[in-house]
Amino acid sequence: MKKYLLSFAIVLAAVFSAKAQFSLGAKAGVNFSKINADNVNESSVTGYQVGAFARFGSSLYLQPELYLGSSGGKFDFNNNNSTVTTNGKVTFTTLNLPLLLGKGFGGDNLNFRVMAGPVYSYVLDKNQSFSDNVSGAYNDFGAYNKSTLGFQAGAGIDVGHITADFRYEGGLTKINQNFGQRQNLWALSVGFKFF
Repeated sequence: MKKYLLSFAIVLAAVFSAKAQFSLGAKAGVNFSKINADNVNESSVTGYQVGAFARFGSSLYLQPELYLGSSGGKFDFNNNNSTVTTNGKVTFTTLNLPLLLGKGFGGDNLNFRVMAGPVYSYVLDKNQSFSDNVSGAYNDFGAYNKSTLGFQAGAGIDVGHITADFRYEGGLTKINQNFGQRQNLWALSVGFKFF
């Protein structure tokens, strides 16, 4: 059954892309990310994203992207249920691959869009810092997964070759099983369609 579904998806994508309008572009933007965790007070950090996108279709479209990004979070927690609060910050550099399905409303020169779809993120690098130096206290907190799966949903606008998107990204899988952490962020990006 899985073979048939995969074959159907490949054939559908090939037919869809063969008859569709095609655009290729570059994008860059800023995001505000936070890591939600159990029994931890979180706050957001500012990150970036830079990469490329392709768009197949105009009214109904498929948009795969590949971009480099940074994200993370700040948090306060009590170490071993003590009265001392520890502050921490974790940042990630990730390679992200969203596959978005969207709907456009408008024409070639002015187009409003809505989109949603899954995103796969692979961690290339991570940095963490804490307010105290208790040896070994954060070994579990640093046990982050190398990849995660999430979803993106948002809206955008195209004015000629200029494109802008505002999206929410939520984590479907936990980035750290020990603390129940999930990544989420708000992103604003601007891009340019080469054709």
